[in-house]
Amino acid sequence: MIVNFTDAAVSRIKEMMAAEEETGLFLRVGVKGGGCSGLSYGMGFDKETQSTDHKEETNGLKVVVDAESAKILNGTTVDFKQNMMGGGFTINNPNAIASCGCGSSFRTAVNAGSPEEC
Repeated sequence: MIVNFTDAAVSRIKEMMAAEEETGLFLRVGVKGGGCSGLSYGMGFDKETQSTDHKEETNGLKVVVDAESAKILNGTTVDFKQNMMGGGFTINNPNAIASCGCGSSFRTAVNAGSPEEC
């Protein structure tokens, strides 16, 4: 698996997916340039795949990662944590060597991305 999802994350994503009005959706996970550390995570629902996409399934959740992001995300774990302030996804990427305080921007040893001001 390129990206691992905890049971809590899978459950929350399935809830969010069920709230959508479309069928046949899957979760697309990726990385793009930007954020204060250079790279930013992205997760969203999609219906179309590319021939170079990596396709995985975790507990019935279909996940797609584009080839470029797969190199950066390999070994990453996504969790969902609920607390008194609400809840949110947390991402633990073993390839990240630096991240910002918000936790959604990072850089790796081989990819610094395109830092932007926060």
